[in-house]
Amino acid sequence: MVRAHSGPMETFESLVRAEFAPKNTYLNTASSGLLPARTVTALQEAARIRFEGSPLDPLFEDVEAARASFARLAGVPVARVAAGASVSSHSGVVAASLPAGAEVLTAEDDFTSVVNPFHARGDLKVRIVPLERLADSVRPDTALVAVSAAQSADGRIADLPALREAAREHGARTYVDFSQAAGWLTVDAESYDYTVSTAFKWLLGPHGAAFLVVPEDFGDLTPVLAGWVAGEIPWDSCYGPIAELAHSARRFDVSPALFTYTGVRHSLALMEELGVDAVHAHDLALADRFRAGLATLGHEPLPAPGSAIVSVPGLGGKQPELSAAGIEVSDRAGNLRASFHLYNTAADVDRLLDALSH
Repeated sequence: MVRAHSGPMETFESLVRAEFAPKNTYLNTASSGLLPARTVTALQEAARIRFEGSPLDPLFEDVEAARASFARLAGVPVARVAAGASVSSHSGVVAASLPAGAEVLTAEDDFTSVVNPFHARGDLKVRIVPLERLADSVRPDTALVAVSAAQSADGRIADLPALREAAREHGARTYVDFSQAAGWLTVDAESYDYTVSTAFKWLLGPHGAAFLVVPEDFGDLTPVLAGWVAGEIPWDSCYGPIAELAHSARRFDVSPALFTYTGVRHSLALMEELGVDAVHAHDLALADRFRAGLATLGHEPLPAPGSAIVSVPGLGGKQPELSAAGIEVSDRAGNLRASFHLYNTAADVDRLLDALSH
C-alpha cells in the first residue's frame, strides 16, 4: 500500500533511518552519542581539505555555523555563545570570576567537570547539598549556584525554575550544565546567568567541543583563557597582548578543534531538523517503556521522573556480559545506567529487558 501523505512521525523516523545504522543495541548516549552519517561525511571532507593542503577557511566557517546552531537550540542570541573544548575549561572560567571567600552552592555527587574547578581554587567556600534541597539552600551569602540540569549518575532533573527564583531572591548567580539534557530537553539558557553544554552526548557531535552561554554584559567573567581567537579581529591578534577583545562572547573562545566543530555543525543541523520536542517525546517513551518492563522483572530504578536516563541499583555488574551480547549500557557506582535517544527503538528496550530477565 502506498500512503497518500507523510506525517510528522514518518518524517522523524525517515530522517533517523537515513542517518543511523547501529550494529548493536546502543543504549549509552549518556556516555557518548552516535555520529550521524552526515557528520561522518563532513569529517571525511575536512580530512581531505587537510590532506590536499587547501585553505582552512571552510573549517573556521563551520565553527561559526555550529555556534549559531547551538544558539538557536539554547534560545539565545549568537553573540552570547562562546565555543570551547570542554565543560571543565568553561567551569574554570566561571570559577576564576569569583572573589576569594565566595560561597558556591553545588549538588551532592554532581559531575566532576561542573564542580571540581570551584574546589581547585582553594579559596572558595564550596557548600554541597542534596539535589532536591538545592533551591532551598540558597542563602544571602551564596555567590553562585552550579548544577547539572540532568544528573549524569541517575538522570534526575534539577528543579531549575525553583533554583532560578531562589537565586534571584538572594542575588546569587546561576551556572547550569546542560550536557546530559541538551538534545532531548529544552535548553532555556536565557533564564540563567551562565550555561554550558558539551556536544558529544545527546547533541551527537564528535568529542572536543563545548559551548558556554554568558550574559550580554558578560557577567563577572574575565577571559582568562583568551588566545588569538578571542580577539575582535583574530588574525590581527596573533602576537603580543590582544589589543581588542571580541565584542561578543567569542572573547571567551579557546582555539577550536576544527575537525570537531565541522562535525558538530552537521550534528546540530540534524537536531534542528528533528526538533527537540519530537526527540523528547521519542526518548521519554522508550525510557518509560524500560521503567515499566523493569517493574515486571521486580526491579525498581532510581527515581528520575521525566528523564531519558534510567539507573537501576545493583545491576551495574551486568554491564560486561551485556556488552559481550551487543547491548551497550554503563555501570555507574554499581547501577546499570541505560540512556535512550533518537536512534533507539522499542525493540532495543525489549532486548535489554529480555537480557536482564535471565
